[in-house]
Amino acid sequence: MPLLSQSAPKPQRPRRPAQAVPPMAIVGDSVEMRLGDTLVTALPDGALWIGDAKTLIVSDIHLEKGSSFALRGQMLPPYDTHAALLKLTDLMLRLQPDIIVSLGDSFHDSGGPARMDARDRELLRLLMSRCDWVWVEGNHDGRAPETLGGAYHDTLHVGALVLKHHPTEAAAPGEIAGHLHPCARVVGRGRSVRRRCFATDGERLVMPAFGAYTGDLNVCDDAFAKIFPDGATALVLGKDRVLPAPNERLVGD
Repeated sequence: MPLLSQSAPKPQRPRRPAQAVPPMAIVGDSVEMRLGDTLVTALPDGALWIGDAKTLIVSDIHLEKGSSFALRGQMLPPYDTHAALLKLTDLMLRLQPDIIVSLGDSFHDSGGPARMDARDRELLRLLMSRCDWVWVEGNHDGRAPETLGGAYHDTLHVGALVLKHHPTEAAAPGEIAGHLHPCARVVGRGRSVRRRCFATDGERLVMPAFGAYTGDLNVCDDAFAKIFPDGATALVLGKDRVLPAPNERLVGD
């Protein structure tokens, strides 16, 4: 059998059967939906807002990833931490949360807090002084963020919702998790686009990565099949809004 030429199309992973899109509404630039009895709002910045609890959730910021790579000789522009903190500042000014939850992998490694420059450390200190701040343990940073203050949990309950870093590989209604950095390749009108996204089946949700330098994993990957066996709806982060993309419009990379 002849080898595929370089110009041949890459084989696509078969799509899962069409799944009903969970009830949701586009409200301005965001998407509102219910996880169980709790109304949540997926924001175009990649954060999740629980209005009734005045709680803002971000995941996988990976602060100081640039400086971590520099230690190994791979030079990246050293602006990722400041960019993420400015984005978070804007969200706080608009929403005025009582609680902020950083859902794990807040730093790229355990030495990240010590490498922060004075400007970013002071900005983070100021943000943390404005609300209750909760760090959830991630696999990259462990308990390192705890050195900066705030509360620390491996799992956090907000009403009926369960917040943790690693998604449960079984039924987990009400779970909000991170870790997998979901993205979606969406087909339509003869072309496709690839963007970060929230992934949800209406029962649970996986957050996109909030950090500037984080990689991502296509929601058609087998890792998501263990979490969403009937497929997921991707809430895709566009330039300035969130748009739902049902399972039948998603393809692998």
